[in-house]
Amino acid sequence: MAPRTALVIGARGVIGGNLIDHLRESGGWDVIGVSRRGGTDEGRVRHLAVDLLDRDATAEAFAASRAVAEVTHVFYAAYQERPTWAGLVAPNLGMLTNVVDAVEPVAPRLEHISLMQGYKVYGAHLGPFATPAKESDPPHMPPEFNVDQQQLLERRQAGAAWSWSAIRPSVVAGIGLGNPMNLALVIAVYASISKELGIPLRFPGAPGAYTSLIEMTDAGLLAEATVWAATTDVAQNQAFNITNGDLFRWSSMWPKIAAFFELEVAPPLPMALTEVMADKEGLWDAMVARHGLAPTPYSDVSSWAFGDFVFRWDYDVIADGSKARRAGFHSYVETEEMFLRIFTDLRAGRLIP
Repeated sequence: MAPRTALVIGARGVIGGNLIDHLRESGGWDVIGVSRRGGTDEGRVRHLAVDLLDRDATAEAFAASRAVAEVTHVFYAAYQERPTWAGLVAPNLGMLTNVVDAVEPVAPRLEHISLMQGYKVYGAHLGPFATPAKESDPPHMPPEFNVDQQQLLERRQAGAAWSWSAIRPSVVAGIGLGNPMNLALVIAVYASISKELGIPLRFPGAPGAYTSLIEMTDAGLLAEATVWAATTDVAQNQAFNITNGDLFRWSSMWPKIAAFFELEVAPPLPMALTEVMADKEGLWDAMVARHGLAPTPYSDVSSWAFGDFVFRWDYDVIADGSKARRAGFHSYVETEEMFLRIFTDLRAGRLIP
């Protein structure tokens, strides 16, 4: 049987990078990673640099690539940040449209397009929402680019030979630099700077967020689930919530994180990380030199706005993951173990002291 060929859109992000690692380790896949910066080809993994917001450039790059002509599966995990919810729609819907328009005419073996979504589909970013959220929950008032993207795939799939799936993780945690949505790195750098300053680790979020229920999605687990949904008949043309499988409260997780960094815990203190960490670049650079860390720019490790976004959720943020289990996906990750493993890996890679 001819090997499958994956086109991973958003290859430099935490989700895309871990997905490429999973495909490489699984075997049987040729991989093309697509991002604006491109990457270094290695083995069966090649990279393609293209600005997906440029419709013509995307079409030209895909048409010129012999590898893209062999694509069987598209894994879409690209994201463009904008300051408003309405502002997110045009670039994110546009990029997906450009990808589908460019890949369909040149990839006759196309079998599946996988779309990465999130709990914004349920209105989690707007305020308290019905929990645990189910894939069958009714939509909320737009704008919402995740919904628009899924509707695009539903329309385009009608009568086509390929199928689609939509994957809805909670907050994703994994190793990856320069990504604006990396909570594990936010916590690791925040804790490391707290230790450098000789102060206890305080939860910086809203008071209600410290005691509300939340869940996470390990990037490796997410990669496994994404490939499962894209290659399993029963999962075609459906959406699935994918989470670690356990729930927690920061009030119980925070002391365990502090213990890893050998820090005392002090009572929570609401503060915007974007403000209190804005002047810490010089301190970070000094830490890099003093501890012999990998020379990583502060801008690549400081996803403070995303930390503020998550830590202000003073309501439960949880979804029902039973649909995926009923369909046959049973993998599970303990969230405490996930955090400690990621911190250990960050330390082993000399990204934190």
